[in-house]
Amino acid sequence: MGHVRAFAVTVLALAALGVPAGLAWSLLAPRAPYAIVNGRPVLADPSTQALIAADGWFAVVTGGIGLVCAVVAWNLARDRRLEVLLGLAAGGAAAAFVAQWAGTTFTLAPVTVEAAAAVPGVKVVAGALVLTARGVLVAWPLLAVGLYGTMEAVVAYRESPLRRPYGEIEGL
Repeated sequence: MGHVRAFAVTVLALAALGVPAGLAWSLLAPRAPYAIVNGRPVLADPSTQALIAADGWFAVVTGGIGLVCAVVAWNLARDRRLEVLLGLAAGGAAAAFVAQWAGTTFTLAPVTVEAAAAVPGVKVVAGALVLTARGVLVAWPLLAVGLYGTMEAVVAYRESPLRRPYGEIEGL
């Protein structure tokens, strides 16, 4: 039963961290400018980098939190290493989706709009925060699992009897 609990606690803890991660993304990411033309929003500045920057900020925020989660999880895992590793993968994926939802639902940053191609008489507004590159959703679980596995591999290598060739005895 302890195996399932270690997995479930890891998944739930990470999923809960998705809300503050999404709010941080909402605070940091820029919004793309949209012009209201015939009652419909149209991208006001086709050369804007705001959409790419929003995706980048999502990857930075969630990837950074994923790295921190890996270090904390590795230090707390003790004898439940595999369950915690699987929890990092599943919880990181769930947390990324929660972060996307929280970031697109709540706007924390003051929204300002600057459009290089603004036409006089056309209303330019800030668009909603969206994630256009869906691939950045894997930043959290990928970096968390990668760092966790790296730390585990380093410790396993240090403790391996294969590291001491020719039957060397420790302490001599």
